[in-house]
Amino acid sequence: MTGKTAPPAKKPAPAAAKKKAAPAPKEGAALKEGAALKEGAAPKEEAAPKEEAAPAPAPATEEPPVPEHPPEQPPAPTDESAPIPTEAGAEATPVPTEGSPAPPAEPPAPEPKLEKPKEEPPSCPLSLAVEEVSENSFTLTWKAPEQMGRAGLDGYVVEICKDGSSDWKAVNQEPFLSTRCTVPDLSSGDKIHVRVVAVSASGTSAPAALEQPVLIREILQLPKIRMPRHLRETYIRHVGDAVNIMIPFQGKPQPEVSWSKGGQPLDTNRINIRTTARDTIFYIRQAQRGDSGKYELTVHINGAEDKATLDIQVVEPPGPPQNLKLVDVWGFNVALEWTPPADNGNAEIKGYRVQKSDKKSGKWFTVLERCTRTSCTISDLIIGNTYSFRVFSENICGLSDSAAVASGVAHIEKTKTTYQPEKIPQRDMMEPPKFTQPLTDRTTTRGYSTHLFCSVRGFPQPKIIWLKNQMEIREDPKYIALIDQGVCSLEIRKPGPFDGGVYTCKAVNPLGEASVDCRLDVK
Repeated sequence: MTGKTAPPAKKPAPAAAKKKAAPAPKEGAALKEGAALKEGAAPKEEAAPKEEAAPAPAPATEEPPVPEHPPEQPPAPTDESAPIPTEAGAEATPVPTEGSPAPPAEPPAPEPKLEKPKEEPPSCPLSLAVEEVSENSFTLTWKAPEQMGRAGLDGYVVEICKDGSSDWKAVNQEPFLSTRCTVPDLSSGDKIHVRVVAVSASGTSAPAALEQPVLIREILQLPKIRMPRHLRETYIRHVGDAVNIMIPFQGKPQPEVSWSKGGQPLDTNRINIRTTARDTIFYIRQAQRGDSGKYELTVHINGAEDKATLDIQVVEPPGPPQNLKLVDVWGFNVALEWTPPADNGNAEIKGYRVQKSDKKSGKWFTVLERCTRTSCTISDLIIGNTYSFRVFSENICGLSDSAAVASGVAHIEKTKTTYQPEKIPQRDMMEPPKFTQPLTDRTTTRGYSTHLFCSVRGFPQPKIIWLKNQMEIREDPKYIALIDQGVCSLEIRKPGPFDGGVYTCKAVNPLGEASVDCRLDVK
């Protein structure tokens, strides 16, 4: 099929006249109707066999003009238009019936646009509080909000308003990130309402405000010196050391601070004083002994004051002892004496150190340390040596730079002594023999050796004689007689029945004799 349709029949019809009188449809409806006619229009004889059927289509070659302002449409009739089949067999857009207007064409729906989610502003700052109030200003502190947004905070804006007014004024024109702000240039006695807002790219937070207004007045605080613990006792430094002391204090309004020594102002050529709103600094570059003493610190406000005393002691090593001398030398001992040093180094003398040196080695050895007296005795010296002595004094800084040396020396000589043995009176030890342990009767078995024992004393040592049945036992190998430390023994080797009898032990010396006997039975 080509893009042009066959010319319509020229038969006049009353439906055509009525159609001309009807208002023209909108442009969209006309275009749809023309397209339907181009594709599937039927010949006149088949499309409208009767008068009540659908009217003949308008010529497709010319499209009716679309009026700029179409007239009002009359109410739609009850008759419905019949659908016109298309080549594809689908229903085409219905053609309006006789005397009814064409339905208005719907405009194309606009494409939906994706809207970006709206960022929420930050939450209000937290823990807004007044840190300090003076006679013409006050200081605020707060904490960052819990939610800051994706863009982060640009800062905070502080606004104030006088009590009884609704005129809020910003303290800072540009937001700042600090969580502490001092509001200056206020009048004493004013009551100031204050609020703080957080600012970001997404907006401003709800304000954080104080429940009560801030009264601008001076908060009085009595002066008080907070002396550090280590400065409550004597502060000791060595000569040449720097003295740098910081002492804090408190008081409102700003207190006046003054230093003095002995009721006189300080020498600013040697001592530097620097005072801030909360502390004072006492500084000496190189301390000298003349800087020792008690310094008075005074902090006062309108008649109220607080005082503290700083005791500084500058020390150095002491001088040597004086008048060291040898007092006495006897045997292996030496006695020394001396007097305290003329200069104690501005500190208490803790003691003295005593040293000795022998002439042979020439080396000094410490004999006593921290001797608290001014005299001592040195013992255990070696005979034949010659000794020299010296003494150091000692204080908190240490030993003196030099020592006091004794002018004389101590020579330990050998003493000539003659040994005289002690005279012991001679005692008469002469004594006749006397048996302290007698012989005892014994019974022995034949063939088994036996022993007879007794003990005797006497001086000179007595001679021992053994007898058997009143017969002296001489050199007989059957008998063995011994004496040791006064104990006498007689061994009878393998006795037989004939060895039994009475045995006698006799002791004889120039002063007399003694004897004991016993009976021996052999079974």
